[in-house]
Amino acid sequence: MGSHPRRVIVVTDGDRVAARALAIAAKRTGCSFVAQSGGNPTRLSGVELVRCIESAQRDPVIVMLDDNGDPAEAAGESALRVLYAHPSVEIAAILAVASHTGGVRGTPVDFSVDRTGRRVERAVDKEGRETDSYLVAGDTVDALCGLDVPLIVGIGDIGKMGGLDAPARGSPVTTSAIEWVLMELAWRAGRRHLDPGGHSPTTTKPARHTIQ
Repeated sequence: MGSHPRRVIVVTDGDRVAARALAIAAKRTGCSFVAQSGGNPTRLSGVELVRCIESAQRDPVIVMLDDNGDPAEAAGESALRVLYAHPSVEIAAILAVASHTGGVRGTPVDFSVDRTGRRVERAVDKEGRETDSYLVAGDTVDALCGLDVPLIVGIGDIGKMGGLDAPARGSPVTTSAIEWVLMELAWRAGRRHLDPGGHSPTTTKPARHTIQ
């Protein structure tokens, strides 16, 4: 292990289509991707995931976590807590994937990426459409409440969204979301980047802890 923790982007989804989409997005954005982290629910323990992260080629490292629709704390959420507490891992951002799971509180997001790849300030639903709330609802995302994670970004059902994010099309929505995450992290670190449309990312948004 090096002297610095590995920077990780956690994605709260684990199915096969999402894994294909994230593999494409990782390649297109220069990230590493822990393919072994896929599964419904997550198959690897938190400690096993840490080992995979430590052996990844470069940062940031994309990791999938999934509870397979279980509204109670299950494998994905347990692994997330291990990653959050582990000294060799820094969770730099989380892609909070929307679903139709009932009985969940929802998680406030800093912003979302909609089904066209645009950044929007509120949450999105499973189909990637902007909602009137700042809370993304999903089966694994409730575990994010109470975690001090720098950036939480909402997204629809990865690799799907009515075919708009299909891996056969290059998963453009997921790729755009990873790009937005990287740009926001760079912006916050003081490195000014421009978005694909030529406009600087805005830093004006409601603080997560103030959103009801």
